[in-house]
Amino acid sequence: MDLGLHGRTVVVTGASSGIGLACARLLADEGCNLVLQGRRGLARLEAWIERRGLGERALAARADVRDETEVEALFAAGAARFGPLHGCVASAGIWPPQPRPLRDEEPARIADVLAVDLTGAIWTARAFQRQVAAGRARGSSLVLVGSTAGRFGEAGHAAYAVAKAGLRGLMLSYKNEIVQCDPAGRVNLVEPGWTLSPMTEEALADDAQVTQVVRTMALRRIATGRDVAAACAFFLSPRASAHLTGQTLTCAGGMEGRLLWPRAAIDPEAIRRALRAQEGGE
Repeated sequence: MDLGLHGRTVVVTGASSGIGLACARLLADEGCNLVLQGRRGLARLEAWIERRGLGERALAARADVRDETEVEALFAAGAARFGPLHGCVASAGIWPPQPRPLRDEEPARIADVLAVDLTGAIWTARAFQRQVAAGRARGSSLVLVGSTAGRFGEAGHAAYAVAKAGLRGLMLSYKNEIVQCDPAGRVNLVEPGWTLSPMTEEALADDAQVTQVVRTMALRRIATGRDVAAACAFFLSPRASAHLTGQTLTCAGGMEGRLLWPRAAIDPEAIRRALRAQEGGE
């Protein structure tokens, strides 16, 4: 199915690695113009644009999603370069790999996670909505990248779970605001489960961690960035999801809050081999 994304302009935050970069790759293949936000990984992002020969239809810009003025400047630069901004994937996020119970948590770590994962998404949604309200886009679509931690919680990562749970409130509020300036405007939430990315690499190197995670999934594998990017592209599509707004799509292999498989049914190395094969295919 043609998703109807060719020629549309999409902003992707957190685009220098992980799910954000996977979104950039897939959307480039769909023929989108891209406004790609990075912070520490901007040089890597610019090199990727050059390798792909995307100079005429991709803009990489440094911005800190914690800073509302930098987020506004990112969207303004994208609109100045390409005109109306049709879509946005709010993918920027952090997840401290070291688990820590709330009783031992440091205020600085809590504040940083909330500032990036929740407040950063709010600034991103606000900047996009302002572009739409200024008459610069119609049939707009915002995709928020959450996490199954926002649904099931995650011991040792309470701040992260709180931030991701908060995206649901943002989505449900935004869907009723965006239609006031764009009658066809939409917002939806993609909830990945465990996904291979630089953020999770350390944790997924541990056999015990892989086994524990996969035992809760009907499909016994870890997601790739492209799995999540495909869900985001679906929600961005003005053809495939034009009548979907305020919806949550969980991309987690049928994860449940209970164990589905015995330990003996899980082979962590086979799961890693499958991941490497899928990554190679991307």
